[in-house]
Amino acid sequence: MKNESTRLTGSTSRREFLKQSTGALAGVSLAAMAPGIHAAEDNTIKIALIGCGGRGTGAAANALTTAGPTKLVAMADVFPDRLTSSLANISQAFANQVDVPADRQFLGMDAYKKAIDCVAPGGVVLLATPPAWRPMHLEYAVSKNCHVFMEKSFAVDAPGIHRVINAGKEADKRSLKIAGGLMSRHYKPLEEAVQKLHDGMIGNLITCWAYREHGPVGFVPKQPGETEMAHQIRNYNCYTWLNGSFILDWLIHNIDVCCWCKDAWPVSAQGQGGREVRTAPDQLFDHYAVEYTFPDGTRMFAQGRHMEGCWGFFGDIIHGTTGSAVLGEGINQPYIFKGHNQTPENRIWEYKGPRSNAYDVEHERLFDAIRNNKPYNETDRSAKAAMAGILGRMAAESGKLITWDQAMASNVILAPNLENAAMNTDPPVTPDTNGHYPVAIPGVTSVL
Repeated sequence: MKNESTRLTGSTSRREFLKQSTGALAGVSLAAMAPGIHAAEDNTIKIALIGCGGRGTGAAANALTTAGPTKLVAMADVFPDRLTSSLANISQAFANQVDVPADRQFLGMDAYKKAIDCVAPGGVVLLATPPAWRPMHLEYAVSKNCHVFMEKSFAVDAPGIHRVINAGKEADKRSLKIAGGLMSRHYKPLEEAVQKLHDGMIGNLITCWAYREHGPVGFVPKQPGETEMAHQIRNYNCYTWLNGSFILDWLIHNIDVCCWCKDAWPVSAQGQGGREVRTAPDQLFDHYAVEYTFPDGTRMFAQGRHMEGCWGFFGDIIHGTTGSAVLGEGINQPYIFKGHNQTPENRIWEYKGPRSNAYDVEHERLFDAIRNNKPYNETDRSAKAAMAGILGRMAAESGKLITWDQAMASNVILAPNLENAAMNTDPPVTPDTNGHYPVAIPGVTSVL
């Protein structure tokens, strides 16, 4: 496969946020701290951050750079070190917009309620915990009449997806605004490229290919004295009940972009996956390959792999009846080509306007909708994108062809009774006497 696209550099991943120096963060936020940017105090939007890892800290930075006065007033996490580190980084960069005294720093599984209560009603809640908790936290925020930014992924199973969709419907009834963390939908070059496809530049779309191929997902060994629950939450990318699998939590952006290009959601999926080279004691498949079918019979292929020494690519390849495109998360400069040989002489479109930081834009649009009372609710689309990832996982882990309707009707809950979980209770999965965790077996594992 030949293409000229490059890794997305126009926006900084929240996964990388805490790896950046505090000085760099301060530089990004100079506009937010410029004299005169604050309006009257009664126009200040209060913000609560739930989940203070790299994603949450990045989301808070994006929210605090939006137009109009904003203030971070409450934070919640289950790990004291993460809350402390996050607060220090944000405070140094946004000194005039942070007011989180000790009595508004909440720890524990129920900390989210206390933080949300600090900004309710009318405040903004940033939900950035592992996605297993997203439905529960979203429901509570909506019940307290708060606007929400929710990071992907949005649930890990079909019952959770239904909860998210229903919370979104309730938000509409209350005129609340909700944004979902599929930031690629707000990257200007990609928006224009997708519009060109919708306008027919390469004819009818016949295949869509979503890729995320890179090195291994990290794993931190269990520390002395650490509970099993704490260990798994620190490694949430590695446990299916917490993140929903690699294909959902990591590949969701480019699955979503393919569905956006096609303007449709899949009706079925079949595929495969496994654990070929990974030795870390967790549940993670190190490769997935899933074929989806759209309502018109055309296909989408999603391939995810995290192994050393293998071919790497992060993006989407789209084929139409008269041409093709390279775009998606991981692609800084999308291109559209005549025909299917993606060479410079065949290029018929490229974005030439100003770039945008998609992470900033998704917050700018949310806060603008709040300040101007515009309709804004990305819940349904976000939930369906997550469901596409869940459908793919179910097909690969079971080895069966599964329809969208079957998957949506599933009653399987990966983390039952999560409302009553605590840091000293057993998580939904535990290791055996040899330290091994249950791993799905295609052809054996039941997912419905």
